[in-house]
Amino acid sequence: MTVINPNSISGITSITLPSGDGNVLTIHTNDGTERFRIDSSGNVKIGTAATISPDGDLFVTGVCTATTLSGAASGLTGALPAIDGSALTGIAATDNVRTGILDVAGIATFRNDVNIGAAVTISESGIEASGIGITCANINGTQIGGRRNLVINGDMRIAQRATTNNTAGASSTYKTLDRYMVQIQSGTLTESQQDLSSSDTPYTLGFRKYMRILNQSGIGAGAAQYAEIDQRIEAQDVAQSGWNYTSSSSYITLSFWVRASVAQAYVAVVYSNDGTQRHYPFEIKDSGGSTLSADTWTKITKTIPGDSGITVNNDNGNGLTLSFIATYGTNYTSDSGAFDAWNTTGGGTNRWPDMTTTWATTTNATFDITGIQLEVGSQATAFEHRGFGEELSLCQRYFQKFSGGTSDQYMFASKGNGSNSCDVGIPLNVPLRASPTLACAAHRYFNTSSGTYTGSTTAPTVIGFDATLHSPMLAINASGVTSYNNAVGNWCPYAEPLSIDSEL
Repeated sequence: MTVINPNSISGITSITLPSGDGNVLTIHTNDGTERFRIDSSGNVKIGTAATISPDGDLFVTGVCTATTLSGAASGLTGALPAIDGSALTGIAATDNVRTGILDVAGIATFRNDVNIGAAVTISESGIEASGIGITCANINGTQIGGRRNLVINGDMRIAQRATTNNTAGASSTYKTLDRYMVQIQSGTLTESQQDLSSSDTPYTLGFRKYMRILNQSGIGAGAAQYAEIDQRIEAQDVAQSGWNYTSSSSYITLSFWVRASVAQAYVAVVYSNDGTQRHYPFEIKDSGGSTLSADTWTKITKTIPGDSGITVNNDNGNGLTLSFIATYGTNYTSDSGAFDAWNTTGGGTNRWPDMTTTWATTTNATFDITGIQLEVGSQATAFEHRGFGEELSLCQRYFQKFSGGTSDQYMFASKGNGSNSCDVGIPLNVPLRASPTLACAAHRYFNTSSGTYTGSTTAPTVIGFDATLHSPMLAINASGVTSYNNAVGNWCPYAEPLSIDSEL
C-alpha cells in the first residue's frame, strides 16, 4: 500500500487504481485507522457504521441523526429497537410521550391506561367516561338502564291461575302463566310452568322457569289448525316506550330462549293491533341452518324496524301482540306474506309463507320458551331480571286471585242489598287495567246480627269501577243470598277462589 501525505497533493484531477487486490482506495488517519474506503464495486464506506452503494442505498448501523427526512419510506424490516422518549426531539413536553406507555406491535398496543382529554379513560378493564362521553345512541339508540322490557313475566315465574292445564280447542284463553294466552284450534295441548335444570343454558343466566306446550293428542296439521303462545302488550306502554313505530329507522328488538323436541323452523310474529293490523313474522331457527335443532336451548334475537302503516293508540287497549307459533295450517299461510317484513293481514289469512308442520303431527312434541324481552333499540341487552314482588304486581294489573286455600277463601265486609243480595268492597292489590270479569264458583253471606249465613252459586257482578282513577277498590254485588235486606255482614268466596280478570 502506498501512503500519500495529503499536504503534498496538488493538481490531481483523477486517480486510477490498479487491478487485483490493489483496486481499493482507502484513506487512513496517521494512527492507521481506516476512515474512508471505495471498493472495486463503487461502494463507499465511511468508518465502520455507514455504507453508500452506487444505486443510492444508505446502510447505517448504530445511531442515525437526521434533521430532515423526505419522500416515502418503504421496505423497513426487522424489529424496531426500544425508543427512549426522553431522547426524542421536536415533541412538546405536554405531548407526554414516555417509555412504557405506547408499544407499537401490528397496529398499536397500549400497555397502560389511555387518557383522552379529561373525560375519558380507556384501560384493559373497560372505558370510563365522565360528562357526555358515551351516549345511548352510540350503543342502542335509546336507554340502556331503567326498565327496558315491555314484556311482563318474561322469565315465566308468575302463575297465579295454575301451573298446568289441559287446553282443548277451540280455545284462546289464559289458563296458567300470567300474561300468556295459549291458542289452539282443535285437539288438546298441555300448557305448564316447568323448572329449568341446572344444566340448561338459561339456568346459568339466572332463569329458573320456562313455559311449555305439549302436543298431547297429536293435534294434526289441518288447514285450519294453529297452536301458539301469545302475550298482548298494552297500547299506552308501546306508545310511550320511545319507539318511533312509524319510522323504518327506529327499532325494537325481541330476544328469547327457545327449545323444541322436533327439529324444524318455527315462527314468531309481532302484530300491531290498532288501525289496519300489521304483522312482522320471522322464522325461529338456529344460526347454522333452516331449522331449530331438537332438544337444544337456543337464543333468538330479532331487530324489527318501524313501519309507516303501524298505528298504536295511547290507551289501555291491545297495542302489540307477540306470538310464538308451533304450527299454523295452510288457511293462514301463503306466499303472499313475507318473512322479515311488515305485512297487512287480510281477513286473518295469507300471513306468511308455509311453515313445517312436523311438530303438529308428533304426539307429545314439546315447545319451550323463557327469557322473553322486547325493548326499544337496535341491540339486545341482557335480560332485565326484576324482583318477584315487582313482577307479581305488574301481572296483577291484569289478573288477581283471592284464595285462602280453605273452604272459606277470604272474608270481606259487606252489607245486605234488598232481600237476596249483598254489596261487597274488594280491596285490590294494584289498580286494574279495566273493569274486570269475575269468577267465583260459590259464595256465602254471613249476617252479623243473627250469626247465620246463606250461600249462593250465582256469579257476582261488578257494580263499581272507576275507569279514570282505576281505584284500588272494586265494588261487586253478590246475588242469590236470602232474607238479609240491609243487614251488615261479611261475604266470602266459598270452595273456589274469587278471580278478577282484566286481561287484554
